[in-house]
Amino acid sequence: MKFKVHPDVFATLPTCCFGVVTAYGLDNTKSQQKIGDLLEGSIANIRDRLLDVNIRELPEIAVYRSAFQTLGYNPNKFMCSIEALVKRILKGGNFPTINTVVDLGNAISLKYILPIGAHDLRASEDDIEIRFSVPGDTFVPFGSEEPENVDVGELVYARGSDIKTRRWIWRQGISGMITENTDAVFYPIDGFSGVNDAAVLSARDELAELLKNELGCQVSVGWVDSKCMEMNIG
Repeated sequence: MKFKVHPDVFATLPTCCFGVVTAYGLDNTKSQQKIGDLLEGSIANIRDRLLDVNIRELPEIAVYRSAFQTLGYNPNKFMCSIEALVKRILKGGNFPTINTVVDLGNAISLKYILPIGAHDLRASEDDIEIRFSVPGDTFVPFGSEEPENVDVGELVYARGSDIKTRRWIWRQGISGMITENTDAVFYPIDGFSGVNDAAVLSARDELAELLKNELGCQVSVGWVDSKCMEMNIG
């Protein structure tokens, strides 16, 4: 199994890069105090640092808004995942805990202000790809059992014709959802070389260490960019 980013993605977003963490043999049935504390600390830090900040102008957020505009997506209508997380916290609403794997990803995402996805590797044997959508691609959103068609030419995370995340890092669907039965996970961390790649590397390595030390699983890390467009993940 591979993680691939198609060449035409780099033609559109030349400096995009991806830190990758995969973990096998984890137990997602139990809560972990250290991970819960890390998530609470990340949430508190966002509230303390960004309470009176226009997050649209925050450099960590602005780079994704600019990329969305390049892709032809209105970033006010289609908000990238990390901006949506930060905005939710600053609005003062409750931030739910889901399960250990998801909470850990959210904790690191918020700590570094980076988009981090989490996908169950056992959901399919197909490669995971970042590509532009084609006719026949379908997406099942959370809260629905019916697939919806995906606009052709939309940047997506995909496995075969099954779309995992629409509009790149906007909306993750039910396919490959992390549950208490998940024992293998793929975390992509999306960034840009020369902008926040150092943060992507730090987030990748901290996430990997926590998975190894707290969850006792087998962990691998990697890096994908225009110079190396694919890697093995299982």
